[in-house]
Amino acid sequence: MAMLEVVTLGMLALCWAAWAAGFARARARVGRREKVKRAPVSRWGIALQMASFSFVCAYVRPPGFEKSWLSLVASIALGPPSVVLAWAALRHLGKQWRYEAALSADHELVRSGPYAWVRHPIYASMLGRLLSTGLAWTWWPMFVAALILFVAGTEIRVRAEDGLLAARFGEEFAAYRARVPAYIPLLR
Repeated sequence: MAMLEVVTLGMLALCWAAWAAGFARARARVGRREKVKRAPVSRWGIALQMASFSFVCAYVRPPGFEKSWLSLVASIALGPPSVVLAWAALRHLGKQWRYEAALSADHELVRSGPYAWVRHPIYASMLGRLLSTGLAWTWWPMFVAALILFVAGTEIRVRAEDGLLAARFGEEFAAYRARVPAYIPLLR
């Protein structure tokens, strides 16, 4: 195994650990809060996203499989920013963070920090983790399948969450939605 590949896989593992630690910290901080309104359809999106990560992490490779140096360098470049984005999003979301789409009685519309650039920065960070992992590890057919599953699952979750926020915040959310892309900057 070449040194660049070792460094990339090490960085990948560190980024995954740091990314997961952010969510463990958020979960401990939030605790159990009562959900006033939920969007159960978001669970289908969660299932598709989980399937996408299983595809991108699968050790399915043809004989002689190797990643290019460019792919490894791109993986290293994407890893840390996706972790920083998740931590920043969780900090700005605070006590409102939930695993599934739900609102609490005191829910607020967060538009600060990374929420000023994208409405769903946690999904943007998940996409960064998926891309970073795929670029460092995954055979291209599995990577393509993972991307398709991820986008499908994320679109379900975005629509579910946006629906809840639109129902709760009305015109305020409509203006925010018109101005800020969902989870990929500059893409409406």
